[in-house]
This record gives sequence, structure tokens and C-alpha cells, in this order.
Amino acid sequence: MDIAYIVIPFLGGMLALGLRVPPLVGFLAAGFLLTALGYGELPALSTIADLGVTLLLFTIGLKLNVRTLLLKEVWATASAHLVLSTAMMVGFLAVLKIIGSTALAGAGLPMMLVLGFALSFSSTVFAVKILDDRGESKALYGRLAIGILIMQDIFAVIFLTASTGELPSPFAFALLALLPLAPLLRSMLEVVGHGEMQILYGVVLALGAGYALFDLVGLKGDLGALIIGMLLAPHPAAVSMSRALFMMKELFLVGFFVSIGLTGLPTLETFGLASMLLVLIFAKSLLFIVLFRAFRLRHRTSFLGALGLMNYSEFGLIVAVLAASNGWITDTWLVVLSLAVAMSFGISAVVNRFSAETYASVERFWPEVDDARLNTMERPIQIGEAQAVVLGMGRVGRAAYERLEEEFGLDVLGIDTDADRIHDLRQHGYNAVEGDATDWDFWEKLCLNEAVTITILALPLYDSNVQALDFLKQLDYQGEIAAVVQHRDEIEKMYEHGADDVFHLYGGAGYALAGRAAQVKGLEPVLDEDDPPLPR
Repeated sequence: MDIAYIVIPFLGGMLALGLRVPPLVGFLAAGFLLTALGYGELPALSTIADLGVTLLLFTIGLKLNVRTLLLKEVWATASAHLVLSTAMMVGFLAVLKIIGSTALAGAGLPMMLVLGFALSFSSTVFAVKILDDRGESKALYGRLAIGILIMQDIFAVIFLTASTGELPSPFAFALLALLPLAPLLRSMLEVVGHGEMQILYGVVLALGAGYALFDLVGLKGDLGALIIGMLLAPHPAAVSMSRALFMMKELFLVGFFVSIGLTGLPTLETFGLASMLLVLIFAKSLLFIVLFRAFRLRHRTSFLGALGLMNYSEFGLIVAVLAASNGWITDTWLVVLSLAVAMSFGISAVVNRFSAETYASVERFWPEVDDARLNTMERPIQIGEAQAVVLGMGRVGRAAYERLEEEFGLDVLGIDTDADRIHDLRQHGYNAVEGDATDWDFWEKLCLNEAVTITILALPLYDSNVQALDFLKQLDYQGEIAAVVQHRDEIEKMYEHGADDVFHLYGGAGYALAGRAAQVKGLEPVLDEDDPPLPR
């Protein structure tokens, strides 16, 4: 492989970082630059791209609760948006044809329907990456967005299967045997443990039990990877496997984004058509907002969920490639759709980077909504008799909860964005509720009172803890605020934002471990009064 296929994407990613947009935008630009320099598509790069998409869908399945797909807010929104968005796209293309677009000369309704269908999808790759970077894939709007994307992927797979003119093999029914085998597959997670065997087991399941088996019987292999991941999701180690595969998936997805740019060199006409199609991503987003609000979701949930879906999809390109091979659309539209997808990623990346600030600037224009009329998932949170609140119920938050309750006798409320985690905690007797501490509306519906004297910020991301801390200060909260940080340079910053105490996760653990060991040995501290204070 020519070194340019590695160096140019790296430089593109660095340029994107310098512009403060996600590196994937730079990878897309690198693909177009490689095309302009005369480089073509490589079989190896296509393989890497396919592996990236397959592992992405597998890791989505690992974190997906099937119950999410059964929510009417998911399946009904996805279905209605598919129909309405396709109709909107067809209408727009019809207008372009009327005004004389040469790319649509001779185009009939079937061609416009295929193009409208391809443009109706939003990008699973992009949206999941945005949510993962924010740490909000488990927030309500994140779960709804991912559920809708999965439904769209299922629609695409059905189309691809039907368009080949070939029915799946009769042996496809044998795949139902995976359901009773699921407990065995999950039990193997405990056998392989962590490290390289866990990673290898994940790859074997995604590519072997998932992709290869489904492809063998005439079904889309990527769908198989998704379903295998969903079968493993109920096991606690599924989250650990998802983290283990994270870097491998991210690296392979670089190949996917570069390969999009290698589909063809833009011309002035194709660039103009793609630019006009960009207008419709805002209309798509507005349509999502309308549908979310129809299910009585809060304005913030509707707004952020719609922004995450404000782009075109790589699955749309897959649909277009198949349509072009069948003669349903012209090759010109493959370049147009590739450009539209790439440019929509760039716009969506910028918009989503400032989504919270954008919502804060427009929320005053939204009409007031009566809490009693809200969706049951969005209503005010009653804290009961709680005297302490722990935000983030991972390992650190859970330990804080238990000590406050057992050692200090406080009534504690735990809050986390992960609905599955909350369900498990409740099963084990914890007083826990679902909520997003980076959501101002969450704080407005959280009924804090003077009885709450301690708040622990144990969210996984520093920025999330800072945002929650700022919200507490805006509410004039007078209780004690303690926060967890992972890096020493974040300690003073957290104090500057108003924390009363800050615990350095790794340094504090080492400090406590050394103290416990010395205590067991019977040693006493020998610090002089002139010794500098120990780092917090």
C-alpha cells in the first residue's frame, strides 16, 4: 500500500483537530484529495472499511437494549420519518428536474424514489461516534437516536435483500438456533476474561458467528454482527468487550471515511447538486423534532436527538451503489451522494459540537410544556427523603453511595443516564433514578430541597462534571459538592468552578492503598509540620 494512503488521512485528521471539528471530517477530505492526486480505491482499504462498519454495528448491539426498539417513540418515529422524508426528497428532486437539472434529465418517479429513499437515512457511524465522544449514548435522546438508526439500518437491509431479486436461502431459518445458543455465547465471556482473548472473541463473533453466517444464507452480514451483539448485550461483560474493541473499531473506521472520498472526483455540477441537497438535512432535522414532540418528549430531548440525526448516511451510499448496478440511477448520482454525505458530516460535526450552546440560545423561544402532559420518561424526578445525591452510578459513584449510606447513615439517591444500570441497581435495593446531569432541564425537574446536604459528582467525563457543577451553582445550591477527576491538571480547574472537595481518582486510590497497607503493618505517620501538604 502506498504510504500516501496513511500519511494524507493523518494530516487531514490533524487539520480537522486544528479546526476543532471531529477528525472524521479530515479523513473524508483526505479521500477526496487522494482522488484528486490520482489515487484510486484499494481492495485492502475497502476491506478495512467493511471491518470498521461491521465492528461498529457489533459494538452497537453490545450496548443495545432490545426494549428500546419496541418503544413507539423509536419504531413509529423511524417509520413515519422514512415515509415523510422520502416524499420530501422526491418533491425536491422533482423541482430540480423542472428547473432543468441535467443530472435528472429523463429521470422518472422510480429513480427519484430510490434517491429519496437513499437520502432519508441518517448516519449510524457518525451519530454513534458523536454520542460516544460526548459520553451520552445512554442518555434518553442518545438511546432514541440509536434506536431510530437501527430501525433505519433494518429498512436498508430489507431493501438490499429485496433488490437483489434473490430470496435468502431456506437455511436462513436455521439462524433462529442462535437464540437458544445465546446463553452459551454469553457464558464464554466469563471464560475468556479480559485482554487479547476478549478482543479476539469479539472479532470471532462479529465476523464469524455474525457476518459470515448471515452472508452464507443470503442475508446482510452487517445485520448479523448487530444481532450477535444484541444477543450478548444482557451480560455485564458486554460493556467491557465494547470498550476493548473501541480502538480497533476506531482505526478501521478511518478506512471507511477515507473510502467515501475515493468514490469519485467532484465536478462543478455534482458539487452544486450536493450543496443544494445539504439544505434538506435541516428539513430532516426539523421533521425529527416535530415527530419527537408528537410523543410529548421535552424540547431538549427532541432538539439534541434531531441534531444527532442531521446528516446523510453511509447506508444511503450502499443503497445507491446497488441501485446504480441495477441501472436504476446514473453513476453521476453516486458522486453527488458521496459529496452530500461527506459535506453533511462536516456541517453536522460543527453543529453538534455546539449543540448544547445552540439549545441554550433558542430554548426561550420554545413554548412552555405542562409537566403532567410530558412523556412518562420525561416527568419531574422526586428525590423523596434523600439527604445526599450521587451523580454517576459507575464503580466510583456506587462506592460513594454505599459509604454514605452504610457508614454515615444517610438516605442517598443515585442518578445515572444508563437505564439498564438503573434497573439493575433497583433490583439490588439501591434508591436510583435515570437522569442526565448535563441537561439543564434535568436540574429543573429534579426536586432538590434543603435536606440534600451532599452532592457527589462521579460522572465519567470531566466536562460533564464541570457542567453539572455549574448547574448546581446556578441553582444556588448550598450543600457540600465533591467531585472526581482522572487527571491532576483538572483538580484546580474543578475548584475554580466551585467544588468544595476534589478527589483524584488514580492518585487518591494510591494514597488510600498505601495508607491501608501502612495501617495494617502498624505504622504511624511521621510527617513534620513543615512538610508540604499531600496532593489531593
